[in-house]
Amino acid sequence: MSLEARREMVGKDEHVSMIRQCELLVIHRSGMYYSPVEESEENLSLMLLMVRQYLKTPYYGIRRLTAWLIKEGYKVNRKRVKRLMKLMRWLTIYQKPNTSKPNKQHLVYPYLLKDLKVERRNQLWEIDITYVPMRRGFMYLCAIIDVHTRYVVNWGISNTMTASWCREIVEEAIEMHGQPEIMNSDQGSQFTSLEYTSLLSDRDIPIKISMDGKGRAIDNIFIERLWKSVKYEDIYLNAYQDGVKLYGGLKDYFQFYNTERLHQSLEYETPESLYLKVA
Repeated sequence: MSLEARREMVGKDEHVSMIRQCELLVIHRSGMYYSPVEESEENLSLMLLMVRQYLKTPYYGIRRLTAWLIKEGYKVNRKRVKRLMKLMRWLTIYQKPNTSKPNKQHLVYPYLLKDLKVERRNQLWEIDITYVPMRRGFMYLCAIIDVHTRYVVNWGISNTMTASWCREIVEEAIEMHGQPEIMNSDQGSQFTSLEYTSLLSDRDIPIKISMDGKGRAIDNIFIERLWKSVKYEDIYLNAYQDGVKLYGGLKDYFQFYNTERLHQSLEYETPESLYLKVA
């Protein structure tokens, strides 16, 4: 049955549950799209420039980025740039410690990956959220990658970054692939919340929780490389107009990434072939 036929079937019955709708549309629950966040045309242009610039100069802070945009001909101030950076989850990379204080109500976990030798699948997963520009607005993409094989075990899109959204993506990944020994993330409020961490720590066999140092995106390097691949190989090339097309395009891309795209670091194997090989 085609996707259009499934959508028509869902539309005829107002009482179809969300889970059943996802089953009929062959969509995982956390992948249900929402309306993109609306912004002015100028802000969208600025954010597109900024996300491209981030891949070149991730060490730029508010002052440098504001100065760069002014040199590019935009009339901006630091307050405006700071707001857009927050929407984009711009994480400036630098070596010195960040003195900003995390939410005191949330427990921050230590970084467990120093000198860790990753030798098998499901030993270490990394999770992160990135900003996705579209022609009319933007959305957020969350994904989980198995570090040993580079296999994307699950992903989803949303117009808000909530702990419940991240938790659902992790739940689905565990249902499909089993649980990892360690889950690594940054110190974003979604990942330090009890709603998210309890899913990992309250299991029969607890999942160890690892968190990057504040302001150090390089600690989550493998998923940062995934974001670069997704954006340059799919998102920038297609300039998706809405959530439906974005979801469909990302679904095709991650299928390609897992099953067809050859990785030099994997000796030109695909993530799926290696993930299944070491099962």
